[in-house]
Amino acid sequence: MSEEDFVRFPDMKMFMHHIYEFKKGVRNLILCTMCKRCAELVMQRLEKQNIEYLCQPVSADKVNLFFGKKVCLDAVCTFINKPLNLLTPEEDFMLGAMLGYDIGMQCERFCHRKRQLEMVG
Repeated sequence: MSEEDFVRFPDMKMFMHHIYEFKKGVRNLILCTMCKRCAELVMQRLEKQNIEYLCQPVSADKVNLFFGKKVCLDAVCTFINKPLNLLTPEEDFMLGAMLGYDIGMQCERFCHRKRQLEMVG
């Protein structure tokens, strides 16, 4: 991946910051939604750095790219077989917690989603 690639694709700077955080132990799992071309470049970089990843199609031109610790990716693989908006409240909570989102906000989101399901069901 050349410096030109990083300049052409603004997502690359954020990606490099995520790799830095992963290597420093700040994050165990990272999720980036990006164009397929960016994902190809990112996956090459991850492979060169021996970082595990998982690529999930989102649309014709976008993907979700998860990367980080293998044990986290193994857990994600158990429920990322559908679009993220179709995750159960439990799956959504677990993914958010694994990504390092604020736990209080995740709890609020979980309770809200559970109440919505109870009203429908």
